[in-house]
Amino acid sequence: MLTIYNTLSKTKEVFKPLEGNKVRMYVCGMTVYDYCHLGHGRSMVAFDLVTRWLRYSGYDLTYVRNITDIDDKIINRANENGEAFDALTARMIDAMHEDERRLNILKPDLEPRATDHIPGMHAMIQTLIDKGYAYAPGNGDVYYRVGKFVGYGKLSRKKIEDLRIGARIEVDEAKQDPLDFVLWKGVKPGEPSWESPWGPGRPGWHIECSVMSTCCLGESFDIHGGGSDLEFPHHENEIAQSEAATGKQYANSWMHCGMIRINGEKMSKSLNNFFTIRDVLDKYHPEVVRYLLVSSHYRSAINYSEDSLRDSKGALERFYHALRGLPRVAPQGGEEFVERFAAAMNDDFGTPEACAVLFDLVREINRLRESDVQAAAGLAGRLRELGDLLGVLQLEADDFLRAGAEGKVDAAEVEALIQARLQARTDKNWAESDRIRDQLAAMGVVLEDKKGETTWRLAD
Repeated sequence: MLTIYNTLSKTKEVFKPLEGNKVRMYVCGMTVYDYCHLGHGRSMVAFDLVTRWLRYSGYDLTYVRNITDIDDKIINRANENGEAFDALTARMIDAMHEDERRLNILKPDLEPRATDHIPGMHAMIQTLIDKGYAYAPGNGDVYYRVGKFVGYGKLSRKKIEDLRIGARIEVDEAKQDPLDFVLWKGVKPGEPSWESPWGPGRPGWHIECSVMSTCCLGESFDIHGGGSDLEFPHHENEIAQSEAATGKQYANSWMHCGMIRINGEKMSKSLNNFFTIRDVLDKYHPEVVRYLLVSSHYRSAINYSEDSLRDSKGALERFYHALRGLPRVAPQGGEEFVERFAAAMNDDFGTPEACAVLFDLVREINRLRESDVQAAAGLAGRLRELGDLLGVLQLEADDFLRAGAEGKVDAAEVEALIQARLQARTDKNWAESDRIRDQLAAMGVVLEDKKGETTWRLAD
């Protein structure tokens, strides 16, 4: 029985889809004005993990993750670059998809873009005006009337009276209340714009997700997800807009993943303390980075450091050493490990406990490989099966363990030296055998002798 921590209720709840076995999930995606940083990767991997487990559990999932392809940051960056905003976003979307492929992230079923849903935004905004939840002051803007929505603050537990303290209206704004937020922005010089009933302009950020989610999944759906930094004001405003427009509960469950932190601060482009995904992947194997992101619980913060990445690499090396040398066969045996893994994942996607199960499975594989290769191989298949649910352990063991060797060592030279060493051992020329081992060690090559066979990998 799957339980999910619902940010709305602040409790774990037994998950029950709104409609039979169908699950509809919407996750706030990237604002594509720059390369994705590792914090974005955290969110993408977290909900990829949710996707994999829901489908493994038999649910008929529709996964929607949007792209914000128009906003202030995009306009500013395009102007800085001297290029059209849509040329910038096209490049960044391609780069995002490349990062996803390298991190073994499955494609969402639908990936709507904000600029494709402008008419739907006009329709929802007009509905909110008609119901008295929004107003057009006549300057081309349209604002949402926060004070009219009775449930405002129910997701973030913020109170309107507290939010009003220190809030103010900027000189160029025509708000009735400092808390009101923009639904439609009147056009400004040098900005892209679309025609609307209130004059040319562009959408506010919050209305984009309300329209894309309900367009793709209906007025009510099962799961809405995103980073914890989106809980307020973005997701709070989405609820206010959507529920005021439809009169129905917007999302049944709200999931928020923790942030990547650098020295205790959130990784953020605005704080200029971020590493792009491609920066990190230039230094570390993609599976090492992915394992770092899945081995912590999705709701917890991850403190990024070289040490944490080395620990992730060490864990994967232990897994792949267990797989190394065993034939690839279908999973067999180890049902107790599957049950423990499922229990961990069904408890709000408890990946730390699920990873602990993999370590126990590795110990059993290593115990059996000397006495019962067939049983060990069956458990190795089970390890790959469970690893796939985390998006790891699908490579050939040597491919992972020797990753990065190209350009550092000549594989043919290494193999020739290994053969020379084996001959020296056959001839009982132990001094020559030791000399070759030392030569390989100086090249950064670690040898492993098992059952008369020698394998190699690069040293850490």
